[in-house]
Amino acid sequence: MVDALFASSEALLVMRNTIARSPREAAPVSSVDDARASYVFARFRRQWAALTGADIGADKRRVVERRLGPVMRAHDVSDLFELTLLIERNGNEALIEEAIDAMTAGETSFFRDRAPFEAFRARILPELMAARGRERRLRIWCAAVSTGQEAYSLAMMLDEAARELRGWSLEILGTDISGAAIETARKGIYTHFEVQQGLSTTHLLRYFHREEENWRVNEHLRARVAFGRFNLLSSPAELGAFDVILCRNAVTSFAPEAKRGVLERLAGLLAEDGYLFLGDAETVDEAAPCFIPTAHPSVWRRRARPRPRLSLV
Repeated sequence: MVDALFASSEALLVMRNTIARSPREAAPVSSVDDARASYVFARFRRQWAALTGADIGADKRRVVERRLGPVMRAHDVSDLFELTLLIERNGNEALIEEAIDAMTAGETSFFRDRAPFEAFRARILPELMAARGRERRLRIWCAAVSTGQEAYSLAMMLDEAARELRGWSLEILGTDISGAAIETARKGIYTHFEVQQGLSTTHLLRYFHREEENWRVNEHLRARVAFGRFNLLSSPAELGAFDVILCRNAVTSFAPEAKRGVLERLAGLLAEDGYLFLGDAETVDEAAPCFIPTAHPSVWRRRARPRPRLSLV
């Protein structure tokens, strides 16, 4: 792998030197620049997919350069080619983390696309409460939580059902690949604009308080949610089993193979009667054998594992 890396790096340098030494035979400068840029970006896209799962479109070079420009300047990285080499060699962990933060700023809001939350409140939560009446425990994982609004929305819903859930053990875990997003989620501090996105006045006044110009989630609600960094390409086995997993709009940009791997790993952590929430435009096509559709188009139920047959000798 390392030999191949340096071989491809040297090939690019040879191409540069050949162009400089043979001006008559060289292609026009604009063509050379375009060819080099395409080569570098294709290589960056492969490395980014291996690192995060996201399959960046070939036409997104300008968008990527715009997002990563401040990060590269801050770390004295000359161009996307040098950044790609550092990612391949894992040569600057802080730089890679900041690049991930810059590239994964996802859109989110409280009670986003309200219908899935209504399905959770009206049907899924009562079903799970009935099924878990003996152990009285629920575990929920928001697997791409961004800055935390989704997890806090669920925490508010569970708090509103506090009377019915008295004596229950309730766990909400929120994870994201972006360290900066997780830090924001842990603090629970949001701008006035952010709390206007999806929050009712009742929720705002009951679960938030003013902190200078912003709003902060009240401590008792923050204490109900745990946040941590997690890459969906990693094995989640150490996280344990969950009754509900939300992975909404997180794998939309993944290549089919990577998406199937993520969905199969999520299925492996769901309880036999557990539920998976995806984004409205997402499906489980790549991992269809693992899930059963429900009445809500973005909610899927874990398909029961086949029980081994006993053979009589």
